[in-house]
Amino acid sequence: MKFSLLKNWHLMRAIRLVFGIFLIFQGIETREWFFFIFAAFFLFQGITNQGCGINGNCTIPEKNTQN
Repeated sequence: MKFSLLKNWHLMRAIRLVFGIFLIFQGIETREWFFFIFAAFFLFQGITNQGCGINGNCTIPEKNTQN
């Protein structure tokens, strides 16, 4: 877990984290709970490096059926 939090940082992961923090401040300023839901989503993706993003990592590997 510690490895995934501290390593493999890239631009898209940093953007997700910054956007999540921005949405938290917007939620506090406007007192809208709607912003907190999206902030939690983007913070989770930024901190844990989960999600597809634009690099196409969501593809399911094809099963190799050679006999």
